[in-house]
Amino acid sequence: MAVTDLPLIAPDRKLSGFRPLKVLHHFGKLVEDKEDTEQVFHIIEATKGRRSHAQAHAFICSPEGQRFLREGVDIPAMLDDHDRWADCGPNTVAAHYIAFMKREGLSAAGLVAESHKWAPPETLPKDQTQWYFDRLRDTHDLFHVLTGYGRDALGEASLLAFSYEQNHNKGILFIAYAGARQIRKVSGTKAPVFAAIKEGRRLGKAAAKIAHQDIAALMREDIDAARARLGIGKPEVYRQCLAILQDEGVARDELTLGGAGAQAA
Repeated sequence: MAVTDLPLIAPDRKLSGFRPLKVLHHFGKLVEDKEDTEQVFHIIEATKGRRSHAQAHAFICSPEGQRFLREGVDIPAMLDDHDRWADCGPNTVAAHYIAFMKREGLSAAGLVAESHKWAPPETLPKDQTQWYFDRLRDTHDLFHVLTGYGRDALGEASLLAFSYEQNHNKGILFIAYAGARQIRKVSGTKAPVFAAIKEGRRLGKAAAKIAHQDIAALMREDIDAARARLGIGKPEVYRQCLAILQDEGVARDELTLGGAGAQAA
């Protein structure tokens, strides 16, 4: 069934609201096993509230949202088709995105597969609201490329703070602050890690919503022009923190959360 034939909200869709005990339970498991990405999805689902759904419905009903629904583009397949972007210049979003994905050993399809470990497609509500939430997931690595946040632990946490202001899921904000606290606890750093989280929120609030863009057109833009058009500022505090951590002798991979944050936005 085409997405355009689905209801805006399926009868079986439930609005869970904020469930703090469930959040703490799954975050504890994530800390115990930083590779257990499934816990991130549990946290997000336990905190997906009315504001997230209201934003989804507003976008779906907008002219842009309706156009994207009709076009029915498979974003992960499009992003993973690197040959499609072969004619793009070296400073385009596409060129930077491909370089990032190859360097990190990632694929858009891989992110989808990780999400399906937590919630197989057949268990999800069949509605246009799910299409929107999938769109947020599928554009996550574009967030990395456009913002300049790395996949180190602080980069992931700061990007989640940025993402919170883009999609208003409190679970993402919780992981961002909890991640910063974990970084400080593990490293004993004097770097202003919480200021980096605050900066991420400020930058995310000021920027246009990345997931609401025409992704195919965005990929062909010059990356500097795209950042200017979208109002995406530079993460200066984050970069300062990385320099301090390096001076303290803390290696980035010592603080990694196993890419867990990368699955959350």
